[in-house]
Amino acid sequence: FREAPAFRNGPECGAADGDGRVDIAMTLDANYLRGTMAAVLSILQHTACPESVAFHFLTADADADDHGLAAALRASFPFLDLRVYRFDPSRVRDRISRSVRQELDQPLNYARVYLADTLPPDVRRVTYLDSDVIVVDDVRTLASVDLAGHVVAAPEYCHANFSNYFTDAFWSHPALNGTFHGRRPCYFNTGVMVMDVDKWRAGGYTRRVEEWMAVQKRRRIYHLGSLPPFLLVFAGHIRAVDHRWNQHGLGGDNVEGRCRGLHPGPISLLHWSGKGKPWLRLDA
Repeated sequence: FREAPAFRNGPECGAADGDGRVDIAMTLDANYLRGTMAAVLSILQHTACPESVAFHFLTADADADDHGLAAALRASFPFLDLRVYRFDPSRVRDRISRSVRQELDQPLNYARVYLADTLPPDVRRVTYLDSDVIVVDDVRTLASVDLAGHVVAAPEYCHANFSNYFTDAFWSHPALNGTFHGRRPCYFNTGVMVMDVDKWRAGGYTRRVEEWMAVQKRRRIYHLGSLPPFLLVFAGHIRAVDHRWNQHGLGGDNVEGRCRGLHPGPISLLHWSGKGKPWLRLDA
């Protein structure tokens, strides 16, 4: 990787350590490092206030901060406000059930559930991004969305067939599918989320998500890794964000790898959420 130039704040920005700080959380993994590099660069290139963006990386690598992954990031982005946190894989290993893709079963894929438990108290709002995204707009627009009292904000897709995300064992069990009574659940992708960290902690949402992971271990109520337990807790209760902030489905679907249609209109964030990651296609 090459060293990136120093990205400096424009005149409209406040102090980098003031109220204008934007906190971005991502995971850090060797298999996705090239995606992470590209995502970070795209964020810095397209925001007017790059010095005001703080990055928080969760990694399962015990040595990542001193050498290796974090060292590679610091060498490429020497001016980056970068913090690394150790995520212990044993915290979720016994909670994970097999899904349709091996990559979705990795413990680090569940680190987003534990963001509020991991980030320091001064981080009160965080924007979580997967490592397979490219941002082509000012990330401050997404990060500053009005949560309107909600815990999570994300692009919402109410045209998707919501029932496909859960098994017949779920829909045929009244005590389970009753969780959606009184709300209009819609699909949202957890690879792009804005989270009120204080509300998450106060509401005990980590435990709520874990409870559904425990049900999954017993009854097999879904197929797709860490996404469905988020849907069970939050679907119908999130702050909807413009679809331009998650053009997901690039790289094909998660089962057969077939191409998916794009949503209409302008795009602020490209998300290779399918099997075909750009760096793997370059290798091929």
